[in-house]
Amino acid sequence: MTTSDFLGYQDLLTDREQSALNDLRAYLDAEVRPIVNGCWERAEFPRQIIKPLAQLGMYSFPWPETVPFENSAVFRGFVALELARVDASVATFVGVQNGLVAGSIAACGSPEQRAEWLPKIASGDLIGAFGLTEPLSGSDAARGLQTTARREGDTWVLNGAKRWIGNGTFSDMTIIWARDEADEQVKGFMVLTDTPGYTATKIEGKISLRTVQNADITLENVSVPESTRLQNANSFKDTARVLRLTRAEVSWSAVGNAVGAYDAAVAYSTTRMQFGKPIGAHQLVQDLLVKSLGNITASLGMVVRVSQMLDAGTQRDEHSALAKTYTTSRMRESVAWCRELFGGNGITLEYDVARHFADAEALYSYEGTQEMNTLIVGRAITGEAAFV
Repeated sequence: MTTSDFLGYQDLLTDREQSALNDLRAYLDAEVRPIVNGCWERAEFPRQIIKPLAQLGMYSFPWPETVPFENSAVFRGFVALELARVDASVATFVGVQNGLVAGSIAACGSPEQRAEWLPKIASGDLIGAFGLTEPLSGSDAARGLQTTARREGDTWVLNGAKRWIGNGTFSDMTIIWARDEADEQVKGFMVLTDTPGYTATKIEGKISLRTVQNADITLENVSVPESTRLQNANSFKDTARVLRLTRAEVSWSAVGNAVGAYDAAVAYSTTRMQFGKPIGAHQLVQDLLVKSLGNITASLGMVVRVSQMLDAGTQRDEHSALAKTYTTSRMRESVAWCRELFGGNGITLEYDVARHFADAEALYSYEGTQEMNTLIVGRAITGEAAFV
């Protein structure tokens, strides 16, 4: 890494993890970085990178059925950071594929379901999406989920709508979370997207994470067999177990997005000449860089510790919630400072920082809004739930 890892947190990784991270970094810089601005501008996802990322093991961690080598949560965090350093949309794609989709099956599926589905996801032969958020239900999904599931013998019939579903326009299978009409509990279903009654429509006009293919999904009497119901997803508490696994990695992605903006700013500061010298030689420019580096370093310390707690089995909801609310706030602040350093050039895709600046807004909002994560931590501090 550049000076963005100022205190050397990457040194905590094993030699094998360091090697895998270096391989990923080399691939991203050689094959992904040159195309991401064009993809962002056209709002297209570069599907040609899906298989190479699978070959690098990006959809295999940390599930026993597919894991390529023993690895730590800190390593997996650095993977998310590296992806977001180059492009937050690519990091989001991998986070959906490996975290939310494979994570749902790993956490809530039967042994038979894990054995059948996880290798398909790990190989990139099957692209997944995660359908929880709805047009009228986001932060209140635990109580406000309106998509329904009705059992008819060995078949379930799903009706409802989902919104902001990443990978949703080209997924082969979507995890749909729906409320069982019989017991009012939330259950999960693996729905093949060519099932009659399933429709996905791309959300247009985004100003953030434009490369991510978000979709509106409608389900009209979609019939799925009992065999594709996640056998260990019996209430929203099980859904929350999946989100607990992924929220910390979103925090790492936020750090990575800030690192991407910071790296671009450092490079620009050494080449852009003003008043007869590089702008990096000016005090106010150095102040912007140092403040950004301080945010990145503090955020790295937090996410490293939260990931260590995940490995130790001691991480709780409030730990990942604090990481999410803190790192995304500091990211938002840092990318603004980095964009400021570029002056007018900072609003063009040519210099990368504009993309990181815009993508920060989506990272700030998804996987739990600032307000919801604050309330989760506040409840842990005070013992009082302030949720409406």
